[in-house]
Amino acid sequence: MGKPVIAIVGRPNVGKSSFFNYVTGKRISIVEDTPGVTRDRIYEDIEWRGRIISLVDTGGLEPASQDTILVQMRRQAELALDLADVIIFMVDVKDGVTADDRDIATMLRKTKKPVVLAVNKVDNVGDPPPAVYEFYNLGIGDFVTLSSAHGLGIGDVLDAAFEYLPDEIEEVDESDIIKVAIIGRPNAGKSSLINKLLGEERVIVSDIAGTTRDAIDTYTEIDGQKYCFIDTAGMRKRGKITDNIERYSTMRSLTAIDRCDVVVMMVDAVEGVTEQDTKIAGYAHDQGKACVIAINKWDLVEKDTGTLEKYRTNVYESFNFMMYAPVVFISAKSGQRVNKLLENIKFAADQAALRVSTGMLNDVLNEAVAIVQPPSDKGRRLKIFYMTQIKVKPPTFVIFCNSAKLFHYSYLRYIENQIRKNFGFEGTPIVFKIHEKNDETMKTKK
Repeated sequence: MGKPVIAIVGRPNVGKSSFFNYVTGKRISIVEDTPGVTRDRIYEDIEWRGRIISLVDTGGLEPASQDTILVQMRRQAELALDLADVIIFMVDVKDGVTADDRDIATMLRKTKKPVVLAVNKVDNVGDPPPAVYEFYNLGIGDFVTLSSAHGLGIGDVLDAAFEYLPDEIEEVDESDIIKVAIIGRPNAGKSSLINKLLGEERVIVSDIAGTTRDAIDTYTEIDGQKYCFIDTAGMRKRGKITDNIERYSTMRSLTAIDRCDVVVMMVDAVEGVTEQDTKIAGYAHDQGKACVIAINKWDLVEKDTGTLEKYRTNVYESFNFMMYAPVVFISAKSGQRVNKLLENIKFAADQAALRVSTGMLNDVLNEAVAIVQPPSDKGRRLKIFYMTQIKVKPPTFVIFCNSAKLFHYSYLRYIENQIRKNFGFEGTPIVFKIHEKNDETMKTKK
């Protein structure tokens, strides 16, 4: 069996995310004194008493609400409960037992799963305040007191949950998993794409821009290949970011790019490529990430002869720094060409991990130099001695030459084009490092 799962549930603003962040040691879930800040399921592995456990933070539950977002948040929490081996039900001692607490308790009893009742915001050590005994009325059983803000009683809650964990555990090998970050502006269809790929409502989909606020990891296997899809918050221009919640979300989106293998750059086909799209893609390019450009909502675009190729040309004109990235025209809502996108994701991941022998590289290099002579300046000509690949993801090459100053940008692009022509590296940026060696050093080395 896989790693055991502990889900944290409760009303909004009872301290679930503070508890989650304290335990994981990272500011993963957004903490803000605003109800409903955490909207989707957030996963993170923790180690407790020698075991690896998947801890899940969920959005605050308001069972009676008919608000569109809150209804979907409730559905996400219910999905988390389905996956959980143990549930931590968090309540607020300062609020006492509320009607929502009672409704949530009823929902949890129906799951027939072990529940640890965690009474939060008990900020003093010693005997608990008399108010905590009111929570026996929820019918959950004994409780554990804690203060997630001050780090009191955290271990007691985890110990209580630990006692209910299943006995067997199997470590997950992530070496063969392709991590894919879905990035783009708000409402470009990122969450819809992940739901279509997974065949389930894994993340909230809404026409309201900014629905996704956290970067969410979702593991799945498709046609024998394991993936981790990371849905990210839509990134707007900095000048339009007005609240702390969105600032945290943007930071997490950038972090998601940092830790992924492949980026899917989502573009709204109706709106076209915007300046913000190029900035988002530029960050992924600068981080050396393999990339596939997905033009979403293609089914909404009026077409005539040559529309697709004209659009592709315009896309590359806007993303002129990543001509290596394949462009796929999709509809995340209908599933049109989503399989084609998946093929390109896997191919880009393979290309980013491609390694070429030094001998083959230098055969191509020597041929390229023979065809187009290296540049010169004031009677001194660039000499390229040899090239070798030093790493992958992204493919990185070191070129040894007599003068880095003579290595003009245009000639470096020529070398890059020759490498791509012979070895591919489609979908991934290539990094070059220029090292100087004089002729005497080279002769001595030989």
